[in-house]
Amino acid sequence: MTTTTDAPPLPARPARSARNKQTNDYFELVERANAAGLMGRRVGWYVRRTVVLTASLALAFTLLFTLGDTWWQLAVAALFGVVLTQFAFLAHDGGHMQVFQSSRRNEWFARIIGNLVVGLSIGWWNRKHNRHHGNPNVIGKDGDISTGALVFVPGEEVGRTGFLGWVTRRQGWLFFPMLALFGPVLHYNSVQTLATMPEVKHRGAESALLAVRLIGFPTLVLLTLGPALGAAFLVVQLAVFGVYMGATFAPNHKGMPLLPKDLKIDFLRRQVLTSRNIRGGRFVEWAMGGLNYQVEHHVFPRMPSVNLRHVRPIVRDFCAERDIPYTETGLFESYGIIVDYLNRVGLGHANPMDCPIVAQYR
Repeated sequence: MTTTTDAPPLPARPARSARNKQTNDYFELVERANAAGLMGRRVGWYVRRTVVLTASLALAFTLLFTLGDTWWQLAVAALFGVVLTQFAFLAHDGGHMQVFQSSRRNEWFARIIGNLVVGLSIGWWNRKHNRHHGNPNVIGKDGDISTGALVFVPGEEVGRTGFLGWVTRRQGWLFFPMLALFGPVLHYNSVQTLATMPEVKHRGAESALLAVRLIGFPTLVLLTLGPALGAAFLVVQLAVFGVYMGATFAPNHKGMPLLPKDLKIDFLRRQVLTSRNIRGGRFVEWAMGGLNYQVEHHVFPRMPSVNLRHVRPIVRDFCAERDIPYTETGLFESYGIIVDYLNRVGLGHANPMDCPIVAQYR
C-alpha cells in the first residue's frame, strides 16, 4: 500500500463530556485513517495525472486538426467528451482541497481547469456540491434531488400532466437518454450563476476563462470542420460528456435512502447511509475518477481520491463494528437500481419512509 507521511493534524476534538458516542465514532475513524498515513496530500500523483490528461487533450486536438473532412471526426468528438469529463474529475478534487495544502492553490487549480478546460464555473459547482456534501439525500436541502426534469422525491410527481407527466411516468427508462442533454445544462447553469448570482469569488476571472472555453472551442471546431460536420461534432462531444458525467455521479446516491429534513442523525451515519460504492477494480476507479469509493469520499471529502481505495477497508470494517449499513454494488447493478427507483417514483409507488434504516433514527 502506498501512503503518505505528511498527514495534517487531526481536527480539533470537543471535550469528552460534551461528545456523545456517535461523535466519538467519527473521531475514532479519523484517527485510524490518519494513523494509516492517508490524510496527507499526493501532489506528485496529481501532477502526473494532470500531465497525462493534458497529453490526451493535445492528442484530441491533433486529430481534430489533421484528420480532415471525415465522419471519423465524430470518434474524435467522443474522445473529447471522455477527456473533458476526466478533467472535470480533476477540478472536482481541486474544489475539495485534495491536491495542495494551500486552499488558494487548490481554488485556482480547480478554477482554471473547471472554467477554461471543462467549461464549468467552479464557483457554481462548489456552491452546489458543498450543499450536497453537507446534506446528502436530505429532502429540501440537497439540490441534487430537487425536482426538475426528473423527480427523485416520492410525492413530488403529483400534478405533473401532459408531456412532462408522460416523461415522469417513464423517467427511469428515459434517464440515460436524457443525460445526453446534461452537458448543455451544466454549461448553462455556469453562465447563469456568473451572470446573476451575487458574491461569486473571482467572478471576472471565471467569466473570462469560461468565455474562452464556451465561445472559443465551438468556434474552432466550426472553422476547422465546417458548419455541418462541425455541428455534428459538437453534438456528439456534448452528448458523451453529459452521459459520462451523469453515469458517474448518479450511481453514488440515487436509489439510496432519502432523509427527512428534520431527522437527527450524526455526520458519519448520514454520509454512509446515503452513499453507495461501486465495485469493479482499477478500471472502474479510473473511469469514475475515484468516485466509485463514494462512501469514503463523503466521510473524508478532503482525502486525495487516490487514497480512497486504501481507506476503504478501514471504513468498511469500522462500519461493520458499529452495525452501520455499508453499501457496495456492481456498476450495472447500480444502474438497474436507479432505473427501477426512478420508475417507481414516477409512478407514485416508492416511499422513502418505508426504509427501516431511516425509521430507526426518527
